[in-house]
Amino acid sequence: MAEAVGVIFKKAGKIYYFKNDEQSELNVGQQVVVKTVRGIELGEVVTDFKEIDESKLNSPLKSIIRKATLSDIQKAEENEKEAEEAFDICLKKIEEHGLPMKLIDAEYTLDKKKLLFYFTADGRVDFRELVKDLAAIFRTRIELRQIGVRDEAKMLGGLGPCGRQLCCKTFLRNFEPISIKMAKKQDLSLNPSKISGVCGRLMCCLRYEAKNYLKTKKNLPNIGEKVETKIGKGRVKGLNVVKETVTVELGNNEEFEVDAADIQLKDCKKKK
Repeated sequence: MAEAVGVIFKKAGKIYYFKNDEQSELNVGQQVVVKTVRGIELGEVVTDFKEIDESKLNSPLKSIIRKATLSDIQKAEENEKEAEEAFDICLKKIEEHGLPMKLIDAEYTLDKKKLLFYFTADGRVDFRELVKDLAAIFRTRIELRQIGVRDEAKMLGGLGPCGRQLCCKTFLRNFEPISIKMAKKQDLSLNPSKISGVCGRLMCCLRYEAKNYLKTKKNLPNIGEKVETKIGKGRVKGLNVVKETVTVELGNNEEFEVDAADIQLKDCKKKK
């Protein structure tokens, strides 16, 4: 077991754990310099120390190099500005080579020993000549990384159908599996335009209430089932899972919304 702290490199980014061999005091929000598979990077501590079982990890925990200095922070800001310029140059080079790819972002490692470009494409792209051109211009190691549409949305951000900033951009650190079954269980329209996010995939928020819907529905009657209420006998016409109410149609074709707790199945059998 080893004591480690969680560090992120982007807002709402995935958490990576690092050891603190220097035993220096680290607080949440503290910026630190660490070595990753990409190179030397500036990150932010987002968790307190916790015990990590290294035997369950794919690779040994790396150590924090140091607390970030003012010079480190200024260097990172300068790198961001230079990465923006590199992005524009790369766009022009992609156009010159006629490559079928969409450039999404560019970033330098803190030590500027590597310049990374992120892009999306429908298939594989032969960008060997592009890399040669970029390496000659920037005089550093170039890495082009193809990402998916969900990662693109997380990087670029935007507004969801709810009018709020995308969840993946603001707080979702990892993408969880989403299925069409989740939409069905919540009685949502299966129109793709209604249940898809800006990335074109099923909205991440479909997962938020899925378990609660399944749990609540177990205590509600089925559509078409005969029930008894305080105002008479009828048949279930609709359900409101959030409010836990049932719309009942009486024999005179009148419909009433009643609390699920106030109805009784006509055959007196409870749903399992």
